[in-house]
Amino acid sequence: MGLIDGSTFKEKIRIRNIMIRECFAEFLGTFLLCAFGCGSVAMFVIPPKLSSFVSVNLGWGFGATMGVWACGGVSGGHINPAVTLAMAIIGKTPWKHILAYWLGQYLGGFCAAACVYGVYYDGIEAFDPERTVTGENATAGIFGTYPQSYVSIGSALGDQIFGTMLLVLCVMALTDSKNMGAPNGLAPVGVGLVIMLIGLAFGANCGYPINPARDLSPRILTSIVGYGTECYSAYDYYFWIPIVGPHIGAVCGAFAYLVLVGVHIPDIEQHYDDDSKKDINLSELHEVGDDDMKYNQKCTNDPTKL
Repeated sequence: MGLIDGSTFKEKIRIRNIMIRECFAEFLGTFLLCAFGCGSVAMFVIPPKLSSFVSVNLGWGFGATMGVWACGGVSGGHINPAVTLAMAIIGKTPWKHILAYWLGQYLGGFCAAACVYGVYYDGIEAFDPERTVTGENATAGIFGTYPQSYVSIGSALGDQIFGTMLLVLCVMALTDSKNMGAPNGLAPVGVGLVIMLIGLAFGANCGYPINPARDLSPRILTSIVGYGTECYSAYDYYFWIPIVGPHIGAVCGAFAYLVLVGVHIPDIEQHYDDDSKKDINLSELHEVGDDDMKYNQKCTNDPTKL
C-alpha cells in the first residue's frame, strides 16, 4: 500500500470551485495543443529540418486531439478562446465562466511556447542568433503565425474568419448528440482531423492559426525573449488578425450550423413520405395501457423482474 491513500489524496487536492477547475483544465488542454503544434513547426524550421508541412498539420491536429482528450471531461475541451465565446453566445457555456476559460487558454499557450523555446534554444541560437521575424533564417514563425508576403490584411482577415468558421461548424456537428455525432469518446479525434483538414486546405496564406491563444500567447513569448516589437509590427501589423478573425469566424460557424442543420433535427421519430413530412407523436407509435404501466412500475421497483 502506498504512503498516501489514493482516494484520501484526491479529496485533499480536489478543487471545489468549478471555474478554477475549468481554468486548470483549459490550461492543460491548450498547453498540449501548443506544445505539440509549436514543436512540430520547430522541426520544420530549424536545421536539419526533419519535418514537412504535412507533418506540421499532423502535429497541430493530433495536438488538438490530445488536448481535448486531456481536459474535455472537466471543461468540454474548448482549448480556443474563440470557441469559448461562440459557445457562450449560443448558450452552451455560462458567460461568467468565460474569463476562467480564457485565462487558462492564454496561460497554457504561453507556457507551452516557453517550453518549446527552452527545448529548441540551442537550435534557435545556432540558426537564428539575432532572433529575426522575417528573412531566410527567421524563427519567430515557430511560435506565432505570419502571412505570406503577397497576402493583404483583408485577405488574411477573411482567411481567419473562414477557417475558424469551418472549425466551429464541424466541431458542433461532431459533438451534437441529436445529429449523427462521433462515437463515444472519439470526438477529440474528429476535432484533430478537422484541424488537419483546415491546415491542408487553407494553411498557405497565414499558417491557419484559427485560435487566438495559439497565436497571441506564443507571440508574446517571442517578444520577451529577444524578437522584439517586430513580432507585432511585421506585415503591416498583422498580429491582430489571428485575434479578431477567429472570434468572428467562430460565432459565424456556430450560427451557420444551428440555422442550417442544428435546429432542424427532430426531437422525436419522424416518418417521411415521398411528398411530405409528417411528425408522428410517440404516443401514436405505442399506446401504454394500465397493464403495461403496472408491469413497468413493478420492474422499476424490483430489478429481479427485469
